[in-house]
Amino acid sequence: MSQLPDLFDPAGVDTMLRRLDALTPDTRPLWGKMGVAEMLAHANVAYEMVYEQKHPRPNPIVRFVLKTIVKQKVVGLAPYPRNSPTAPAFRIKEARDFATERQRLIAFLRRVAAEGRAAFEKRESPSFGPLTAAEWNVLFAKHLDHHLTQFGV
Repeated sequence: MSQLPDLFDPAGVDTMLRRLDALTPDTRPLWGKMGVAEMLAHANVAYEMVYEQKHPRPNPIVRFVLKTIVKQKVVGLAPYPRNSPTAPAFRIKEARDFATERQRLIAFLRRVAAEGRAAFEKRESPSFGPLTAAEWNVLFAKHLDHHLTQFGV
């Protein structure tokens, strides 16, 4: 995708929803090891870190490294390279249900749009500290775009 959609705008969410609708439980990746249900669960982790307390906050040393080295790769516009390393919290170790994970992701996308840009301006990221709404949008949209592209949609 040449330009990332604005996930605070319903039209941007609709763009991602159309791509999600093109996935089936049998969709195969063009690269990488994840199956489609695992990928959806992996994509949900970014939203779980915002809305659920199921992932521990990095310790201060790890957080410093994330803020100084990793942050720009995550919130910058440069696309992720194929087969990029996956942070431990994003590794899905058990089987997941395609329909459940897809519905969770749709709900998260709609929630972000419903809360809107103002709710994310200077919102705290557990890994990177306060982010602008624009940085949050890149974080969410670039990651999801990367994995939908991985699965050919």
